[in-house]
Amino acid sequence: MGNANVAGKAPIAVEVEAGKNYFWCSCGHSANQPFCDGSHKTTDFKPVKWECKEDGKKFFCACKQTSGQPFCDGSHKDL
Repeated sequence: MGNANVAGKAPIAVEVEAGKNYFWCSCGHSANQPFCDGSHKTTDFKPVKWECKEDGKKFFCACKQTSGQPFCDGSHKDL
């Protein structure tokens, strides 16, 4: 698998809802960042499913280099 496309160099804050499933874009090609829009179909990447347990704000990774998928771990600071 190749490297993911860097979609942004800062996390994307999202208000999430308990009980919902979110599909994080791992390829970096989605036009609906940080979430999947099916653009990965031309790559070896697959979206990452995350099930929200409680309402709140989460910071999703946009650089796609995080080791804590789907959330930001600060990896964008080294790009």
